[in-house]
Amino acid sequence: MTIRFPEPDPKILARREAILAGLAPLVAPEALVTSEDERRAFETDGLTAYRQMPLAVVLPSTTQEVAAVMAYCHAQGVRVVPRGAGTSLAGGAIAQGDAIILGVGKMTQVLDLDFENRTARVQSGLTNLAISGAVAHEGFFYAPDPSSQLACTIAGNIAMNSGGAHCLKYGVTTNNLLGVTLVLNDGTVVEVGGQHLDSPGYDLLGLICGSEGQLGIVTEATVRILRAAEGARPVLVGFSKVEDAGDCVAAIIAAGIIPVAIEYMDREAILITEDFAKAGYPRDAEAMLIIEVEGSDAECEAMLARIEAIAEDFRPTSLRVSRSEAESAAIWKGRKSAFGATGRISDYICMDGTIPTGQLGPVLERIGAICAGHGLRVANVFHAGDGNLHPLILFDINKPGELQKAEAAGDEILKLCVEVGGCLTGEHGVGIEKRELMRFQYSQADLEQQMRVKAVFDPDWMLNPAKVFPLEGRLEAKAA
Repeated sequence: MTIRFPEPDPKILARREAILAGLAPLVAPEALVTSEDERRAFETDGLTAYRQMPLAVVLPSTTQEVAAVMAYCHAQGVRVVPRGAGTSLAGGAIAQGDAIILGVGKMTQVLDLDFENRTARVQSGLTNLAISGAVAHEGFFYAPDPSSQLACTIAGNIAMNSGGAHCLKYGVTTNNLLGVTLVLNDGTVVEVGGQHLDSPGYDLLGLICGSEGQLGIVTEATVRILRAAEGARPVLVGFSKVEDAGDCVAAIIAAGIIPVAIEYMDREAILITEDFAKAGYPRDAEAMLIIEVEGSDAECEAMLARIEAIAEDFRPTSLRVSRSEAESAAIWKGRKSAFGATGRISDYICMDGTIPTGQLGPVLERIGAICAGHGLRVANVFHAGDGNLHPLILFDINKPGELQKAEAAGDEILKLCVEVGGCLTGEHGVGIEKRELMRFQYSQADLEQQMRVKAVFDPDWMLNPAKVFPLEGRLEAKAA
């Protein structure tokens, strides 16, 4: 392993059986996972190169059960790692040997739908896509749409402030979140926000969204639902140069056009995805954009005409506007399956950094050079409209040293994002993957201030403790 985990507390390990006995009355028998074989299903998340066996796994069904578990763990000095569906690509839900996993996967109820006020209140274990499914019959949808939306939970979306392809127009989770029920580390239940558009006082909701499960356990969420547009149409644009695609994105945004999505794929990603999805992507292109607009037929035609005119300045090798719902569905099937399609042919790590859109061209060129310098391939698939990069660095886990090469290339890419005015993460979070890189983006004073905020909610660092902040230098914040 190149990413270090804290040594487990031997006192907690020695008390494991007593701790399990105390947890048993708090949840249903099937909701307490204790055997080694069953715990193994929870030892890793989407960052599969790393794994740790948890002390136990607890799967509550209600806020009250979560509160009881948290109060017990607080009294016993047991650390807690929150978990949604385990789709984190930054190791945000990986366990520790002296910690329990508290999963919200059984908390899947839709609690209230208010179409007049355009809100939905749900338990946090509900999947992202299930919200849109619950409101589609009234012509509504939930806007954030991560590629893992079929599996990922609202709890995880809130923890990482997830986005998705349509975040360019509709924003990420924080722009669509109105309120949460939060269980603090000592079992206290608090309500933050609600159905209203804004809350008085400090923006605690904004603090909670993106906090990676380090401030409390979100058990319920009130989210904004939106009326679905009359129609939507994507256009595929192929380019002979990566730089042309990047410059085209910047030109569209600079022209004041805000499509519902602008997605980017380079040649490697195009070929991998097309072999799997048969979406009709241009195999001869070095780069491709999926640009989607929405509205009435007339509105879509007018905006597509403007986009085509801008794209012509960057010498496209192909340009194809979707003419049917089936064609649109195929185009998006390809994009949504890109990560899975890549996993069919290679091990990979998926990076997540954000840059100014005006830097797309030169940054993409440097990403290719960085990976080539390590003897690795890279497939770029990302949300180009808001500069949220997702380079997939391909490697062979069975070859000694290849994982370390991939991680080194990833570190260089993330440092590059910061150097050009961006940041370490857009929607995957810091987790364990980028923990030590936090010193590259933030000064020690910045980190200490952030850690003091965590210490207000969790003074003993019992919630997701090995994540986000570098392992050294935590005592100062804890004592603050």
